[in-house]
Amino acid sequence: MEESSGNMRSSEPTAAMKKIFNFKDKPAGKEEEDEDLSDSEESVFSGLEDSGSDSEEDEKESDDNDDEDDDDVTAVESKQPKQTEEEEEKEEVVGGVTEREEEEKKEDEYEHDSSDEEDIRNTVGNIPMEWYKDFPHIGYNLDGKKIFKPIRNKDELDDFLDKMENPDYWRTVHDKQTGSDIVLSDEQVELVNRLQKGQFGDVNFNEYQPSVEFFSSDVMIHPVTNRPADKRSFIPSLIEKEKVSKLVHAIKMGWIKPRRVEDDTRGRFYDLWAGEDSSILGRHKMHLPAPKIPLPGHQESYNPPPEYLFTEEELALWEQQDASDRKLPFVPVKFSSLRQVPAFSRFIHERFERCLDLYLCPRQRKMRVNVNPEDLIPKLPKPKDLQPFPTTQSLVYRGHSGLVRSISVSPSGQWLASGSDDGSVRFWEVCSSRCMKTVQVGGAVKSVAWNPNPSVCLLAVALESVVLILSPSLADRQVVQSSERLLSGQPEADTSDAAGPVIWSDTEGEELNQGIRLKIQHPKAVHQVAWHAKGDYLASVMPDHSSHLQVLIHQLSRRRSQNPFRKNKGLVQCVSFHPVRPYFFVATQRSVRIYNLVKQEMTKKLQANSKWISSMAVHPGGNRLHRVHPHTRSTSTPVPPQHQIHHHTRSTSTPDPPPHQIHLNTRSIFGSSLIM
Repeated sequence: MEESSGNMRSSEPTAAMKKIFNFKDKPAGKEEEDEDLSDSEESVFSGLEDSGSDSEEDEKESDDNDDEDDDDVTAVESKQPKQTEEEEEKEEVVGGVTEREEEEKKEDEYEHDSSDEEDIRNTVGNIPMEWYKDFPHIGYNLDGKKIFKPIRNKDELDDFLDKMENPDYWRTVHDKQTGSDIVLSDEQVELVNRLQKGQFGDVNFNEYQPSVEFFSSDVMIHPVTNRPADKRSFIPSLIEKEKVSKLVHAIKMGWIKPRRVEDDTRGRFYDLWAGEDSSILGRHKMHLPAPKIPLPGHQESYNPPPEYLFTEEELALWEQQDASDRKLPFVPVKFSSLRQVPAFSRFIHERFERCLDLYLCPRQRKMRVNVNPEDLIPKLPKPKDLQPFPTTQSLVYRGHSGLVRSISVSPSGQWLASGSDDGSVRFWEVCSSRCMKTVQVGGAVKSVAWNPNPSVCLLAVALESVVLILSPSLADRQVVQSSERLLSGQPEADTSDAAGPVIWSDTEGEELNQGIRLKIQHPKAVHQVAWHAKGDYLASVMPDHSSHLQVLIHQLSRRRSQNPFRKNKGLVQCVSFHPVRPYFFVATQRSVRIYNLVKQEMTKKLQANSKWISSMAVHPGGNRLHRVHPHTRSTSTPVPPQHQIHHHTRSTSTPDPPPHQIHLNTRSIFGSSLIM
């Protein structure tokens, strides 16, 4: 009975422990599998099952504490389900939070993504820009074509004005890779200042924080590792012993002999002038020989030609002059024979002057340069060395139904604009001759001109008495936005008074959808338009003898127009701005006038050697002007004209100097084009 009672008492705590640790009854089908458990696996549960009868003292005191044990077990059984439910609820809450955080992370994965790479123009990659410092390009694009360096139109005057007016000039830096100006933020400026002062870049970094001792400062008695030393560390090397024995044997046999001591006295030299004074040696080094006496000329001959003899007037003038002002120190005399020549009366005086020249006159060494006369003649390159230039027809741009009056290439070289008598302006892709866009302007187009500023994408079109400003939107987003900002200027109050009847107006409806942004109404028919290099000013030409408004200059940002000339001498044919300097070229029928826009005065006048100037073009370098005459002649002009080229058999048209080459392209109205 005692044994049975002991088993009963031991079974009650076992059941309680099973409830506490959530031991569930195993199914009947798995009892056979559990029988195969090893002793080590059964020992995991053995301690819990025998926890009620571990010692004999517990068995003796079990009768006294039987009631107390029953109360404790029931209390534990009542508390345990509540704890398990709370733990399950906490696990669900924690699991829900983690799932929500993971969902938020997935949603915020592209929150900080940006599209800055869409605005990158040059795709050369992160390479050193020093590789292309001697080339006009900075790399190649995805198609393998050259990416030319951006044109910086700022001169010293623009830089000075920017320094005075721009408050962010001191924090603006130039990026050589993209060719753009970057304004540093306050954090970047603070970082630069800290680096210049020798401080750390991170403001929150504490350079005086307490050091962490990775090793104790106490010297250890025993080494960290108690690895015994190798045997080879304290035993002599056998290989070295063999080498030494071989060398000793070779020395004994006489095979290895010591080097001979060279006799120094046999090849010794001595300085002959070692005892001389250094000043004497220096004088010999700097010695300059005296110039030789000039050889006598025809004037000193005993029988000089008649033209060398003095007349009475020349002799009287020679006697009146001072000795230092006379060209000749003597009077030429003619003798009939050599035996009649007397003794030289000025011999002592001439020797004395020679001694004075040797004694008093300073001498100077002149470096004589031997120049080959053939090197002074410019060598003209062969035509085959000037390639690549067009030799065969590559592309044909078809689409206009009328006569094409004018074409213009964009600053990037990717787009070509053409204006025709059919009343349309077409935009072509240069590489593929594909027509990307067609704009109907409603009249015969006389002239088209791309804005030379690469940061904007605008085209000026002249037809009848109107100048249209088109925004074709063929560039990237930044260029289109900068073009819109340039055209969003407000007109000034004195616009009509400055240039007479010139009307600025915005477009609406269908014209605005086609890209026509501005209309500038002129009093006369406009024949030509020309842009300033910065892209804010536009000049228009209205040739008319009866009007003083032949040339007008328009400013897009302020929407104002002005007449730079009160009176025009002659019929103005075309105008052009200098690409670098503040010069303005005005070509009439007989001459080309150059005006300084800063001083507001005419600086030069280029007179043509022909009766008519039809057009002109300024080289991108700014040091050469090309003008074309209708009568089969083209002239290249620094001042005065340097080259005249007669090649065309009929009338010539507008010249076109390429921006990065030394060729000149002229076109004839009868189907011929020449590249010079």
